[in-house]
Amino acid sequence: MRLLGIDYGSKKTGLALTDESGKMAFPHSVVPTDAKLLATIEKLILKEKVGEIVLGYSLNRDGKPNAVHAAAEELMLDLTLAVGLPVHLQPEQYTTQAALQIQGRTTQTDASAAALILDAYLTKKK
Repeated sequence: MRLLGIDYGSKKTGLALTDESGKMAFPHSVVPTDAKLLATIEKLILKEKVGEIVLGYSLNRDGKPNAVHAAAEELMLDLTLAVGLPVHLQPEQYTTQAALQIQGRTTQTDASAAALILDAYLTKKK
């Protein structure tokens, strides 16, 4: 079963997918965080036959939810209602910084961060 990883951001959202066996995460794309975001994600879910979603959630350094976290929770609710798939929350603190260290800044940095979120979930699940 394929999983979708999401690194939600206020301007851009990174997307990542696992292989068909659901064991390895790969960056997929970076899309604008706009009114079309939910429809874009829905299309990807259908096209790639995604069975579960892993959404990164953001906290401040003190461990409290921040503004991005609230918006990500709203996306989680919208996705649950729209596609009916399980949505798992995974901490995403410092994934963008880790992606920058691995590859430097590119147009796919947020997709790489989504792959790191997805990989962390897969590792935790083992």
